[in-house]
Amino acid sequence: MTKSTTIIAFDQHAATTVAAVLLSGQRTPALHTLTSDIPIILRFVERLRRAGEVQCCYEAGPCGFELQRAFTTHHIPCEVIAPALIPRRPGDRVKTDRRDAGQLAVLYRAGALTAIHIPTEQEEAARDLLRCREDIRADLLRARHRLSHFLLRHGRRFTLTKRAWTKRHAAWLQAQRWPLPALEQTHRAYVRAVDEAMDRLHAVDTELRDLLTLAPLRARVERLRCFRGIDALTALTIAAELGDPRRFPNAPSLMAFTGLIPSEHSSGAKQARGPITNTGHAHLRRVLVEAARQYRHHAFLGPSLQQRQRGAPAAAIDSAWRAQRRLHRRYRCLAARGKPKQHIVTAVARELTGFLWAALIQ
Repeated sequence: MTKSTTIIAFDQHAATTVAAVLLSGQRTPALHTLTSDIPIILRFVERLRRAGEVQCCYEAGPCGFELQRAFTTHHIPCEVIAPALIPRRPGDRVKTDRRDAGQLAVLYRAGALTAIHIPTEQEEAARDLLRCREDIRADLLRARHRLSHFLLRHGRRFTLTKRAWTKRHAAWLQAQRWPLPALEQTHRAYVRAVDEAMDRLHAVDTELRDLLTLAPLRARVERLRCFRGIDALTALTIAAELGDPRRFPNAPSLMAFTGLIPSEHSSGAKQARGPITNTGHAHLRRVLVEAARQYRHHAFLGPSLQQRQRGAPAAAIDSAWRAQRRLHRRYRCLAARGKPKQHIVTAVARELTGFLWAALIQ
């Protein structure tokens, strides 16, 4: 970006968009209010581009990446800015769309902003479907809780087996009879809600299996499944949420992206570290922590893991075996020191992230 480049920063919302135009040699941007229709925004930028080079940017938000992709199609440079990394003055208590757009343009010219990675359409589609599955699982859990609490209020307890939500439990639910029509209708409605959530979950799982063989996710999933605790859905979640792993220069940068590194507030000779930062993608951090729980067991290649590793690159298989040996030792050493289990799992998840990065970039 040259000094003569015109900066166009957008503050985009569902109905309106504010454009801040910062011309070369000026310190205060000119503000324009537009509708959020992409063709109108494109025409606005094209008029400015006739006078010289332009560079666009906007803050990542609920409107997604459609504007950036439209600019890319028309060969207009555009970057999407990470909202959490925008500098904020502590004493600033005024926030408006026009003010945000103007500050974004000034900060972008100063080089004080950080652009985020733009996923491909295939990666974004997989990520949306995975998050849809998580929402359905939450709906299923709530539906099961409502049914269980209703039965418990009326003294109905399933005692045939220790586990609920099995075939025997489903047959027991269908066999329940109630003395009043209102109770019978309530029971049917709660059971139907559970069945519908299960059907939705099975349908989404089928769609997700079809995504495992599509590029660019297939190669990443193949390498990730070599690791213990990472099967198809977990590997697909990591591949979709992470995107291109080569954008991270080293393993610590990926660990920081997942939010698994400790926070720190040190000054002078004093060093103070606190809980993990919890930045980055919560979905990615969750599946990494879930996978890390498997490393409490001794290093072992079971039949299912051997099946997942069949046909995978030798480098990924070797990295996965070294991860098993090291992470189990790490888990055992931290447990011997009396560390809480959740702290141990978090530390193991952080190191597992480094092994995954090494396997993906090979």
